Amino acid sequence: MFNYISGKLVEVSPAFAVIDCGGVGYLLEISLNTYTQIKDKNEVKLLTHFVVREDAQMLFGFYEEKERALFRQLIEVNGVGVATARVMLSSYSTDELAQAIVSQDVKLVQSIKGIGPKTAQRIVLELHDKLGKLDDIAVVPTKGLQNNKNQEEALSALVALGFPKSAAEKALRKIAESNPDATVEEFIKMALKLL
Repeated sequence: MFNYISGKLVEVSPAFAVIDCGGVGYLLEISLNTYTQIKDKNEVKLLTHFVVREDAQMLFGFYEEKERALFRQLIEVNGVGVATARVMLSSYSTDELAQAIVSQDVKLVQSIKGIGPKTAQRIVLELHDKLGKLDDIAVVPTKGLQNNKNQEEALSALVALGFPKSAAEKALRKIAESNPDATVEEFIKMALKLL
């Protein structure tokens, strides 16, 4: 019904955003990943997914198309509702979650709050082929930070400063591509510019 909503960001929290669009305030349920992208903005454009149930009508907002595409794939899996899909997208970045599913990492999927072993297996079984073919979700191998002690220390510092772990990891990976031998301080300074 709605493809996106664009307007002034009136209120934002890690769980929802209120966007004023033409004098109407739309409440959109969001993930932590979307919150991280929009929390400091005045004007935003969020892609939407509208859910109608017997007891509620909910509008979900997404900063990126690949997050919305993954959300839509997740809620098609039997036993995964909109609340569970949102928790999954808040627990890991879209790329990390998609990579875990494509590589059939059931343990990582199961580590998410509210996901039991059977549901994790069902998600991986039903989606690993589909996600590998989706153009909207770019699945690239995730490079762990465990190979670089300076990156690990920088990550700890950024998390202690209040930055979301997934966003900090993403920034540090990007920095490591061009500056793999950076010091802890250099990693932190460069990451602060990206976050």
